Amino acid sequence: MECPILVWMLSINRDVTTEEYDKCYNLVKECVPHTKFPYECTSIESFRQIICEMLPLLMMRHRRISRTKWKDCVSTTGKHWIEQSPDDMPPEKFLQSMIGYHLSHDNSLCGMIMTQGRQRQVVNVGLGIKQLCVEPRGVSVAAYAESYAHKLTPLEMTFVSPELGDEVVLRRLCILLSLKAAYIKAVGQPRGFDWSRLEFNIPNESARGDEHPLQGWEFRVFKAQLGVQRNGTVIEEAYQCACAFFRGTKESKFIWHDNAKDLEAWVQFINIDQMIKVIPKLTA
Repeated sequence: MECPILVWMLSINRDVTTEEYDKCYNLVKECVPHTKFPYECTSIESFRQIICEMLPLLMMRHRRISRTKWKDCVSTTGKHWIEQSPDDMPPEKFLQSMIGYHLSHDNSLCGMIMTQGRQRQVVNVGLGIKQLCVEPRGVSVAAYAESYAHKLTPLEMTFVSPELGDEVVLRRLCILLSLKAAYIKAVGQPRGFDWSRLEFNIPNESARGDEHPLQGWEFRVFKAQLGVQRNGTVIEEAYQCACAFFRGTKESKFIWHDNAKDLEAWVQFINIDQMIKVIPKLTA
């Protein structure tokens, strides 16, 4: 099945004002009625969630589809898709017009992955984002990796062995975690799912779930670099990102994107200023 994947990435690259929070909050309250966010203008987590919910509005506006011409649908497992109005659309085109999407965020980066096709084809899509840094700040990379041991298999733990060096360990850990997050969200697993039931063998480019091969999946892995202004200082931040999409092929496929040019065809990067600027158009 030919369902092209598109990703939107928004960087919260500066602090936001209460007025800007209010604009975003009111937009989501009006145009995304299935969300029920409490008003918390001092909470960056609240703002991240609101910004994520604005991404489908931006994407549909980009496609020049009025907000009155589509509705957001959700499955029993929490998988979202957009159903466009069948008016002025042949039945066969309507069936192929469903847009499956998933929203994700970590720290300064909010993202949305989407694809279009038949409803059953497009819902199994997920996005994982993991910042390349340790938490809490100052802890060693080895200790940070060890804190995720419960989410990794014994094989995966060998990929993040301390003797490989901090840079390699952190990058590999974030790749594993972002891949697992993307897959878990793509299949609609609930909170509390045991991540160690999944195993990604990066050198072999293979994946297993409950000891069985994961077949038919496409995994894309890429990195995002941001320049973020905090308290008057620009800070460089790096994020490991992964996409998971079930294509139903015989084998699973891993696609690695190592430079920005590779991403231009399917990943759109925007910042908070660009989003704030188009708010008046998103209600139309």
